[in-house]
Amino acid sequence: MIELSGIEKTYEMGHVQVRALRGVTLRIDDGEFVAIMGPSGSGKSTLMHILGLLDAADGGSYRLNGREVRDLDEDERAVLRAQTIGFVFQQFNLLPRVSAHGNVALPLIYATGSATVTPDTLLDRVGLGDRKQHAPNELSGGQQQRVAIARAMINSPTILMADEPTGNLDSSSSEEILRILKELHDTGLTVIVVTHDPDVARIADRTLTMKDGAVLGDTGPRVRARQNTAPGRNGRTDTRRPGGMARLFLRLKEGHALLTQAARSLAANKTRTALSMLGVLIGVAAVIAVMALGAGAREAVRKRIESMGANLLVLMPQRHQSGGVSLGAGAVSRLTLEDAHAVRMKVDGVEHVSANVRGSVQVTSENKNWRTTLRGAEPEYEQIHSMQPQAGRFFTQEEIDSRARVAVIGMTVWEELFDGVNPVGKTIRINRDSFTVVGLLPDKGSSSFHDENDQVIIPVTTAMRRVLGEEYVREIEMQVASPEYLDYVELASVRLMKSRHRVDQSNSDAFRIRNMADLQSMMTSTSETLSVLLTGIGAISLLVGGIGIMNIMLVSVTERTREIGIRKAVGARRWNILVQFLVESLVVSVLGGLTGMALGITASIIMSRLAGWAVAVTPLTLLVAFTFSALIGIVFGMWPAQKASALQPIDALRYE
Repeated sequence: MIELSGIEKTYEMGHVQVRALRGVTLRIDDGEFVAIMGPSGSGKSTLMHILGLLDAADGGSYRLNGREVRDLDEDERAVLRAQTIGFVFQQFNLLPRVSAHGNVALPLIYATGSATVTPDTLLDRVGLGDRKQHAPNELSGGQQQRVAIARAMINSPTILMADEPTGNLDSSSSEEILRILKELHDTGLTVIVVTHDPDVARIADRTLTMKDGAVLGDTGPRVRARQNTAPGRNGRTDTRRPGGMARLFLRLKEGHALLTQAARSLAANKTRTALSMLGVLIGVAAVIAVMALGAGAREAVRKRIESMGANLLVLMPQRHQSGGVSLGAGAVSRLTLEDAHAVRMKVDGVEHVSANVRGSVQVTSENKNWRTTLRGAEPEYEQIHSMQPQAGRFFTQEEIDSRARVAVIGMTVWEELFDGVNPVGKTIRINRDSFTVVGLLPDKGSSSFHDENDQVIIPVTTAMRRVLGEEYVREIEMQVASPEYLDYVELASVRLMKSRHRVDQSNSDAFRIRNMADLQSMMTSTSETLSVLLTGIGAISLLVGGIGIMNIMLVSVTERTREIGIRKAVGARRWNILVQFLVESLVVSVLGGLTGMALGITASIIMSRLAGWAVAVTPLTLLVAFTFSALIGIVFGMWPAQKASALQPIDALRYE
C-alpha cells in the first residue's frame, strides 16, 4: 500500500537548515497496524505528515497504492487524502463552534462520492450517541478524540493515521481510544500511529523506531492470516471527479454546505460581521439615495421641459432700461398682436403661436386673497404648453376678440382660494375687475425657482387693455412643427419682424430668439452631470465599504488559519477554500446591500417628505445598487480568499 524510497525533508529555520528526514525507505502493506516511535525531533511527525499528504517531500519517491504521489498536484492530493486517508490529531483539531455531528460530517462536504456511513452511526459507534449536538468545549478530551476518530472514518478510508492519539488524554480515555483503534484495525483497516506510548506500540503489528530523521529499527510485521472485512476500499486512489448528474448533485450539496458554513461563521462573529456590513450598507444606501435624487431631478426637468413646450422658440425685442431700442427713422423694436398674427400666417413650419404678456397681481375670492402671476395669452398657448384644463376649458378666440373677463387658474391658486372646491363658474377679482373661472389647469409641478401652478391665465387682449395697461406684447411663442425647422423658423421670424418694423436686416440688435430646445438640452445635461456626480459619491462609499470587507476578511483568514488546515486535512481542495471565503464575503456584502437598499429607500422617502425634493426610486436603481454590492463582495473578497486557499495544510495546522 505504501512504498517510500529515499525520502528527504529539510526545513529552513531562519538561516539554519534542519534535515527532518534523511533518506527514509520503508514499506507498509495493506491491513498492517504500524507504530512509529522515537524521541522528540526524530522526524516521526514529519514522516506522518508526508505519508498523509499534508506535506511534500523534498526528494525521494512515495508511492501510494502503486501511484507516485509526486506526480499529483495539490487538488489531486486533496481528493486522494479525502478518499484514502483518515486523520486523528493529538490536538483533536475540531472546529470550535461546530457540534460533534457537524465536525464528523465535515469531510462529506468535500467527498467525491456518496457516503456509506452516516455521522450518527459513527458517533453511536464511538459511544457519543447522546452528545451529537454538543460543541467541542462541552466535551472531555477523550470525547473530543472519539469525535476526531469518527470524523476520520466518515469517508471509509483505507488508512487511518493518528498522531499521538493518546498524548493529551488520561489513562482511562487512552484505553478507550486504543480499544477503538484496535477494533478498527480488526475490520481490515490499515492503521499508522505516531506515539511515545509503549502501550500503543504493544497493540501494533509492527514498530518503527526513528532517530535524527532516519528509521533505525523495524520490528518487522507479525504475519497474521486474516481477511480484510472492509471490501471495496483496497487500492482506491482514483482522483477523478464524477461527471454528469452526480457532479451536479455534489456541487449543489457542496454549495449548500458552504452557505451553511458561511452563515455559522458569520453568526459566530456578529459584531465583526455587522461592522463589515456597515460600509457596504452605507455605500448602497448612498447610491440609492443619490440615484433617486438624480432620477427625481431628471423627472423634474422633464416636467419643466414639458411645461415649456416642445420645439419652442420665443421671439422677444432687444430691451434695455428705457423699454425699447431706438433704431433710427422712428423704428423701435416692440412686438404687437399683429406681429404674432403675421408670424402665424407668413412663416412656414410654425404650428402654434401665442403672444404673451405677464405681470404680478392680487387675486381675491370672497374673503381670501393671493399674490400670483398673471399671464395674458392666446388660445394656442394651451397646445404649446400642454395646458389642457383638468376641469372646465381654456378660453377661445372669440373671448380674445371681445376682451372677455374669463380666466383659467393654476393648482396653487385653486388651493389658496377655493379649498378644493370645483372653481369652474366661480368668480374671482383680479385687482379691481371680476373674472369668471372657466378652467382649472393641470398640475405642472414646481421647482425652487418657479411654481408653474401659481398663475392665472386670461385672454391677452383683456390683460393688455383691462388689467396691465400694456400696448405691446412681451414675447411671441412659436411652436415649430418639427425640430429640423427650428433654424429656419428662427431666421425667418426675425427677418419678418425686421421687415415689419423697418429695421435694417444687417442689424442684429433689434430682435432676439430664445431657443428653448437649447435651454432644455442644457437643463438635461446639467441634470445628468449632477446624477453622475452624486452616483460617484455613492460609488466611493461602496469602495470604502469594499475595502472594509477585504480588511475584515484578511483578519478572518489569519484568525482561522488552523480551521483552513483542518478543512484541507479532511479533503478540501483550493477551490473549496476559495469559494468558502468568497461566499462569506458575498453574504456580508449582499446582506449589507439588502439592508442598504431598505435604508436608501427610507432616506429617499424622508428627503421627499421633509425637504420637498423630487426623488424617484426605480427598479433599475435597486438592481444597480444590489449588483454593485454583490460585486464588491466578490472583488474585495478575492484576495483574502486566494490567500486562504494557498495555505499548505501542514503550515496552516501548525499556525499559532
